[in-house]
Amino acid sequence: MPSEKILIVRNLAVKFGEYTALENVSFELEKGENLAVIGPNGSGKTVLLKSLLNIIPHEGEIDWPTDVRLGYVPQKIEADRHLPINLKNLLSAKTDILKIKKSEINPVIETVGLTKEISRVSIGHLSGGQFQKALIAFALLGRPNVLLLDEPTASIDQPREEQIYELVHRLQDKYNLTVISASHDISFVQRYATKVFCLNKSGVCFGTPKEVLDTKVLEKLYGGPHKYYHHLH
Repeated sequence: MPSEKILIVRNLAVKFGEYTALENVSFELEKGENLAVIGPNGSGKTVLLKSLLNIIPHEGEIDWPTDVRLGYVPQKIEADRHLPINLKNLLSAKTDILKIKKSEINPVIETVGLTKEISRVSIGHLSGGQFQKALIAFALLGRPNVLLLDEPTASIDQPREEQIYELVHRLQDKYNLTVISASHDISFVQRYATKVFCLNKSGVCFGTPKEVLDTKVLEKLYGGPHKYYHHLH
């Protein structure tokens, strides 16, 4: 079957006053792919995702198809442990905003591996892994066909990182999602990504992990030896 473009980015640029966060960023993505965006801190990964979501001002072209439905999992949200809001409350509020049936809430909670009991626990009292699954559940409500994740395991300990990556992979297969993830983990990129975009304010490389990821490219991207190189062996 012929491939179908789901995203075209041309000459994307983002500035905050005199500071250039992104410049001359261009790439294309096919429907159903898993794109990993990698780069050092301050390289513009989060800015790129927020530009794709059209929630910050930008220049250049970002072209989504008319039927795109975007779900977003932010890198981190500070939850007040004393705030009496649980996941069920948050999902219920989103169904009101989207004007969709409340009956979609429980299936989404179960899909990410949480229980009804956990969904009634105050958000601030969830573990790191539970909270990340809660954010993914929130993003899935409304049945997106593109899921954007900003370093989804940044606040999770290493044993639970694999669970989140496996969950995203299962969700992609189950719902035929296109996935775009900002990531710091080269092992995840090599295992799950179909394409990788190396970013340091502008594009350094783009292609399949096998084609573009090697020590020289990573040294150029990170400006020297990188602590994740051992994942390449």
